[in-house]
Amino acid sequence: MRILVLRALGLGDLLTAVPALRGLRAMFPRAEITLAAPAWLADAVDRIDAVDHLLPTEALAPIEFEQPDLAVNLHGKGPQSVERLLATDPRRLITYGQETLRWPEEQHELLRWCNLLERNGIPCDIGDLRLPAVGPRTGRIVIHPGASTEARRWPAERYAAVARALGPEVVVTAGPGEYDLARRITPDPVAGTLSELMDLVATARLVICGDTGIAHVATAYSTPSILLFGPVSPHIWGPLKGPHTVLWHGDTGDTFAGEPDPGLLRITVAEVLDAVGGVLCKPDGSASSARATSA
Repeated sequence: MRILVLRALGLGDLLTAVPALRGLRAMFPRAEITLAAPAWLADAVDRIDAVDHLLPTEALAPIEFEQPDLAVNLHGKGPQSVERLLATDPRRLITYGQETLRWPEEQHELLRWCNLLERNGIPCDIGDLRLPAVGPRTGRIVIHPGASTEARRWPAERYAAVARALGPEVVVTAGPGEYDLARRITPDPVAGTLSELMDLVATARLVICGDTGIAHVATAYSTPSILLFGPVSPHIWGPLKGPHTVLWHGDTGDTFAGEPDPGLLRITVAEVLDAVGGVLCKPDGSASSARATSA
C-alpha cells in the first residue's frame, strides 16, 4: 500500500502533525508512507519515525507522485491543496473541504488533524508527539528571536535585555535569514543546521522564543520553555501540556503584518524574567503542565 501525505509547510507545522503521521503508521504498519514537504525538513522528518520517504515539495506546488492508494491532506482546508492531491489520481482521499468534513475554525492544530483521521477510522493519540532524546540536559538557555513573520517577532532589544539579565549561559540562535537579527542580541549567535539547532533545543535547560518552529521543537523534547504569543492564540498553536509557560495578552491580529503585533508588544521584559524565575527556581527546572499567563 502506498500512502501520500501532504504537509508542505514549516517546522512547527510538521511537528504538530506528528500524532497524525504516527496514527497513519500504526493503522497501516506495512504501508509505504511518503510525505510531501520541503526538502530542508529532512532531518526533522527522520526523527519522527513514521515516514518512509520525504518527497521534496514546496507549498501548493505540483506533487511528483502518481496513483497513491491513499492520499491524506494535512496541509489545509483547500481548495488548492485538495486539487494538488487529486492531480496525483489517488484511489482514496482523506481531506477537509467536503460536506461531511468541514474545516474546524477554532480548534487546536493537533486536534484538527487527529480528528480528521479519526473520522476516517484511523485512531490517533494526540499526546504522541515526543521525539527521542538526543543527549543529557545542559545548563544552556536558548533564546531564539526569529519567526516566520514580523508580526510574531518580539523586539530584539527586549530579547537583548533578557539575555543580559540571564548571563553567560544564554545561547542566541538564528534560523535562515535571521543572523543579522540575532546579532542585535549577541555578536556571536549560533546559526547551525536544522539538526544542530534541534539538538541544542533538545538538550537545553530552557528555551525563550515566540510562536515559531523552535517552540514546537521544545515541546517535542519536553524542554522547558517561555513562549511569547501574538498575534495567534496559544489555544490554537500553543503547547497543550508540558513544562511550558505561555505569555499572551489575549488579543489576536494579522499574522502577516509587517511589524510586531500590538498584543505581543505588551509583553514586557519584566514579565519574561518573572516567568524564567518561575521555571529556574524549580528543583528539576520544569513545570507539571503548560500554562498561559496574561497581564
